[in-house]
Amino acid sequence: MRHHRQARCFPEVVHFSRICMLFLYVFVMDQSYQIMRSFLRSAALIYIMFISVALTVSAQDSRDYENLVITGVDLYSKGEYEAAKKVLTNIVENDPSNDAAMYYLALIAVYENDVELAETYFQTAATLDPNNFWYRYRIAKLYAVTDRQELAVDMYEKMLKDFPKEEDVYFELVEMYAAQKEYQKALDIISEIEGVIGVTESLAMYRFNILRVMGKAEEAYESLKKYNSRYSSPYVLTTLADYEMSMYNDSTALAYYDEALSLVSDYAPALLGKAETLRLTRKYDDYFTVLYQYIEGSGISMKEKADYLMAVLQRTDPKFIRSFRANLDTAISKAVETHPEDSVALQTAAIYFYSTERKSQAEVYFKENAEVYPESFNAVAEYVEFLMYAENWDGVSREGRKAFERFPDETTFLEMASVGDYNLGEYGKVLEICEKVLEVAPRDSSKTLRAWSTMGDVYHKMGENKKAFKAYEKALKVNPDYAYVLNNYAYFLSQEGRKLKKAQDMSYRALQLEPDNANTLDTYGWILYLCGKLDEAKLQFKKAMIYGGKDSAVILDHYAEVLYALKEYNLAFIYWNMALQKDEGDIPGLKDKVQERKREAGK
Repeated sequence: MRHHRQARCFPEVVHFSRICMLFLYVFVMDQSYQIMRSFLRSAALIYIMFISVALTVSAQDSRDYENLVITGVDLYSKGEYEAAKKVLTNIVENDPSNDAAMYYLALIAVYENDVELAETYFQTAATLDPNNFWYRYRIAKLYAVTDRQELAVDMYEKMLKDFPKEEDVYFELVEMYAAQKEYQKALDIISEIEGVIGVTESLAMYRFNILRVMGKAEEAYESLKKYNSRYSSPYVLTTLADYEMSMYNDSTALAYYDEALSLVSDYAPALLGKAETLRLTRKYDDYFTVLYQYIEGSGISMKEKADYLMAVLQRTDPKFIRSFRANLDTAISKAVETHPEDSVALQTAAIYFYSTERKSQAEVYFKENAEVYPESFNAVAEYVEFLMYAENWDGVSREGRKAFERFPDETTFLEMASVGDYNLGEYGKVLEICEKVLEVAPRDSSKTLRAWSTMGDVYHKMGENKKAFKAYEKALKVNPDYAYVLNNYAYFLSQEGRKLKKAQDMSYRALQLEPDNANTLDTYGWILYLCGKLDEAKLQFKKAMIYGGKDSAVILDHYAEVLYALKEYNLAFIYWNMALQKDEGDIPGLKDKVQERKREAGK
């Protein structure tokens, strides 16, 4: 805080201390050491007592409340705002001329988001001490953040006259003028700043950006070139290089990048810009040399490196990745070597190898990331998810359970483990997990819904339809409009050929919820067929063909049965032939059935 008024001293205390010191000096000259030491103790006690009395009297005197400002400021700096406010409020109530107390009360009001009170205190402080820069500067900032731009600009302009050397005011005015689109005024202020503090890189970039916003791109770059002719700056040189590259002047761009790198050899923007220029101009040998230098740069975060590498992998022609796989492998290896225990580096390597269809190498990095960061939910989850995508069901079952032990609130890991168990045919283990989920999260409807529906599916798979249907009923109590259960429940009832009315109602509801789902269309169409409503059934299967039904041997077989019942034999056998091509053991005896239908049709 500038221009802080000095605290008043206690003249009576000063006077007493001088008398004491003079008396002590004379006494020491005439008396023995032991007597002197005894007197010193007594004199010190008298001195301390007098000081205490003087301070107490002064603190009680309203004229000296400003000495408590230090206490209030100390409390404010510690974040004890309520305590600070009490002290400072007491001060201004007894000493309304204390500008420092007013100022800190204003800061507390800002913290409490009381803009009106903050402004009142700031204004009062500035009125009491109009020569205090910070009081007025805070008022201007308050105007700016409360969208009173004109008042802020007016305040800054007045402050420039009173404080012509304060750089902050100039920069604030530049930003205010730019925000109000008064670009020429902003440029004029930049010139004024340069007259006060000299030409700097930040000012050159300010001018550059404003000129670009004004649509004066050529003038903007010329201003940077003028700055660069006098001063060296990697940032400015890289900006010029990027511009030249955008104008397809790759040789000029490379010259600027090289000049920037001659100043700072590992300047990341220049390395990256140079690498991209070389890549786009197909100078691949040089490209990878610069890329390696970028990746091995110690001052560049792995996050930045990963973003670039992922961009190359996602946006580059697959032929490039195939042709330069060895170089890209080296780049990934260098990233891990440079950041050996960085989660982003390990994750990037894992994703790279997985995306290039090398699952075993990907697994190494996913696993290492999970082991290096065992407390990271994301690292562990990514490893288990990878195992699922890789269809490593043993791994999913094992690691999913281990992850749940580490994160006991995350039942998702148990559900993932159950996917592994299901694919391994370990149906009993799946049911155990579902029971565990119901026990751990009984009030989480999404989890209990999945648990009951999974139990229904598993019991059906085990041939225990009675238990399956009970589980489905439980699921529908949680959510009566869960299309997945409605569809499965209806379809399994239709397979038994009973409760077809209930099955039809559930299937129809599922279809309303998912009208574009080939499976729901198949179920509803099949139930209509079983109920003898052939024409209606055919309509549903025609829709199913539109929404992907042609990829399912079961749906094709059902449609063929409907067509056969309608005596549309030729079309029926077309769909049966398609079903035979798609069938992977989903329909036992399909080939024999089709042959039998052909004989019957021939008769």
